[in-house]
Amino acid sequence: MKAHLTRRYRFSASHRLHSTEMSEEENRRVYGKCNNPYGHGHNYALEVTVAGQVDARTGMVCDLVELDDFVGREVLERFGHENLNTLALFEHLVPTTENLCAEIYRVLAGGFRTAAVEKVRLEETMMNSFEYCGDAELGTGRCVQL
Repeated sequence: MKAHLTRRYRFSASHRLHSTEMSEEENRRVYGKCNNPYGHGHNYALEVTVAGQVDARTGMVCDLVELDDFVGREVLERFGHENLNTLALFEHLVPTTENLCAEIYRVLAGGFRTAAVEKVRLEETMMNSFEYCGDAELGTGRCVQL
C-alpha cells in the first residue's frame, strides 16, 4: 500500500531579488520593493511530501525522526538565518522563492532514500506559496504540472 506523508517545517532567511542580467531600472520595475538594496526577510513554511509503501511492521511510510534529521541538516541548517544572496548557489541565480523551492526539492530528492520525495511546497507569505514536483520535461517529475 502506497501512502503520502507531508511534514511541515519553518525557517527564516533574507534575500534581495535582483538580476545582473537586467538594468537597475528594470530590476526595480520587475521586483518592486523586493529589490531593496538592503534585502528583506521571510519566515518560510516548508512542506515536504514523501511517498512510499507503508511498512508492515511500523505502519509508517518512513521514520519521522530520520526525515526530520535529514530536512534539518540539508535544508534548515543550510538556508535558515541566511542571506540567500550570499550563498554560492545564488551567485548567478536570482534567489526567488521559486528557485529556492526547486533547489530544496533537488537537495531532498537526491539524498532521502527511505521514501520518495514527491513534492516541496514553500510558503513565502500568507499570499504567496510555490510548489515544485521535479522537472517533467527531464522525466524527473512525480506529480502533475499544469
